[in-house]
Amino acid sequence: MISHRHIEVFRAVMTAGSVTGAAALLHSSQPTVSRELARLEQLLGYALFERQAGRLRANARALALFEEVQRSYQGLARVAERAAQLGRAEDEARLSVLCLPALAHALLPEACAGFLRQHSGAQLSITPQESPLLEEWMGAQRFDLGLSESGQPAPGTRLEPLLQLDEVCVLPAGHRLLARPVLEPADFAGEDFVSLSPEDPYRRQFDALFAEAGVERRLRLETHSAAAVCALVQQGLGLAIVNPLTALAVAGPGLALRRFSVSVPFRVNALLPEFRPAQPLVRALLEQLRAAAGAMPGRLATLLC
Repeated sequence: MISHRHIEVFRAVMTAGSVTGAAALLHSSQPTVSRELARLEQLLGYALFERQAGRLRANARALALFEEVQRSYQGLARVAERAAQLGRAEDEARLSVLCLPALAHALLPEACAGFLRQHSGAQLSITPQESPLLEEWMGAQRFDLGLSESGQPAPGTRLEPLLQLDEVCVLPAGHRLLARPVLEPADFAGEDFVSLSPEDPYRRQFDALFAEAGVERRLRLETHSAAAVCALVQQGLGLAIVNPLTALAVAGPGLALRRFSVSVPFRVNALLPEFRPAQPLVRALLEQLRAAAGAMPGRLATLLC
């Protein structure tokens, strides 16, 4: 049976490029390494090296096996790193956060900055993901904290509200409609409009809203990302209605914000796994998220005047 020692010897030979070098790495003797390597080939039933003038040359099978061995050792290194992390002080914990892509560049960065100022030894891993996979992964207890628009907790999670603001209109600089502080659905009639993808729930909501108002827009561009929508608007390619956090993050020269007369709420909720071992620092990160969320309405108001 192939043992861990056989794999260790094989890896050392591949790494060092010779039996002599492998013996030095393993603090062993050259005859011992040669014997163990020969035994491995006997157990496998095929050669891993070509012997040429006293030197070893790895064949294709050896190279393929080495790739697998390296993956195994890398996994072991991650296990060792994780074990070391678990023994560190609470302030040096590692938190895994799953969030909507829009929140990875709006709201979460400010909260992370405040959190890491208070807990300098902590580590954060942020994974952007769209619904419904986001809720599915949180229900599978894969992350310490989730940030979602969903108003219902996924099975195996509990929900805590963080923020609610209305969607806002975004317009390119110099557009004639900037003269109005609040835009009505009728203002979009005949205007080029940049939409989210057809599968997006906000896209469906706005399409229904404009259809009910009898307003026809020119739908020439669509994309899956609110940030991409804003970039296209900034280039003068149309108007749009997006979530207020993305609008706030990208507002500036070339892009202006206006209120929409119809309230379309945008919500951010925290999802907490019910069966994953609790990380004490999750509450500290939630406090920073609440602080960042609390500052958003005032900042948005200054751009909507």
